[in-house]
Amino acid sequence: MRTASRFILVLIFLGVVLGGIFGYKFYEFGQMQEQFSQPQPPAIISVTDATTESWQPSIKAVGSVEAINGIEVANEVPGVIESINFESGDAVQSGDILIRLDAAIDEAALRTRRAEAQLAEQEFKRVSDLLPRRAVSQSQYDESKANFDAAQARVNEAEAQLNKKVIRAPFDGNLGIRMVDQGEYIATGTSIVEINMLHPIYVDYTLSEKYLPNVERGFPVAVTVAAVPDQQFEGKVSAINTSVNPETRTVRMRATLDNEDGKLRPGMFATILTGQPTNNEVVTLPRTAISYNTYGNFVFVVEENDKGELVVSRRSVTTGEVRNGRTAVLSGLESGETVVAKGLLRLRAGQRVEIQDKSEQEASE
Repeated sequence: MRTASRFILVLIFLGVVLGGIFGYKFYEFGQMQEQFSQPQPPAIISVTDATTESWQPSIKAVGSVEAINGIEVANEVPGVIESINFESGDAVQSGDILIRLDAAIDEAALRTRRAEAQLAEQEFKRVSDLLPRRAVSQSQYDESKANFDAAQARVNEAEAQLNKKVIRAPFDGNLGIRMVDQGEYIATGTSIVEINMLHPIYVDYTLSEKYLPNVERGFPVAVTVAAVPDQQFEGKVSAINTSVNPETRTVRMRATLDNEDGKLRPGMFATILTGQPTNNEVVTLPRTAISYNTYGNFVFVVEENDKGELVVSRRSVTTGEVRNGRTAVLSGLESGETVVAKGLLRLRAGQRVEIQDKSEQEASE
């Protein structure tokens, strides 16, 4: 009997404990329901209006930045570097001396050739004075003149050889990193330093042959590079290749751009927009006003509900080209409609909103 009564007491105790737990959870659930049933305060948002802009249509392509002149300076003759007259990264003018090679032997050879030429000149003058008096024959005169001409030619040859011991900048440009050291012996054709003319600068790219009728020299181009993502570089089409590549069915194009600040460098990957002669009217929004999603892009449009409250509705849009931080909206939105400008992730369709004061919006930006 005692065992049965103890068992009953344990069951009663467990029932009281479990009942208390379930009762507390039920109370919490009721509180949560009551809280959710309360009207939520509206979300504070910044807004922007869809606007109509006149955009020039363009053909998009990719290409590479190329220097108008760009080479690796090398030596024509071997020798030991006597002096280096530049630092890596210097700007140089055409003709500036970059390095001098040891030229002692060449200078001695030039002095020898000049002495030989001087002797040949004196002999030629002597024979020339004797020829009118018939003291020498015509053949002697011709031989003396040939010897003098040959001696002078050897002087010119020695001077040219000596000049090759001085390596100069072939054109105006900017130097890269020095690749040789003072006192180093360099064989013929050793790379000394890279030099590029950076202003103006080329962008080379290709277009499909179907675009050939739509592109001419002088058409504007806008170029962007990853190194300067927030800046567009303006230029013009300066050359169109005369043939189409039979393998790719593309034609090579070249545009010339100003590059005074030197931000564009040869070898950069570039995105090129080749402008067309007519303009199109497009609806545009700031990029921040559009949520880019794998399943489609969308915006939150601000509207009034039946109660006169401002709410947001999610609307799918088709987007197009992006220019200067604004995106073309090809469909899904009309010009003049008001949309949420940023912070789309914290919103949901049908949510009440309140537009942020304009001064506060400008301050936050």
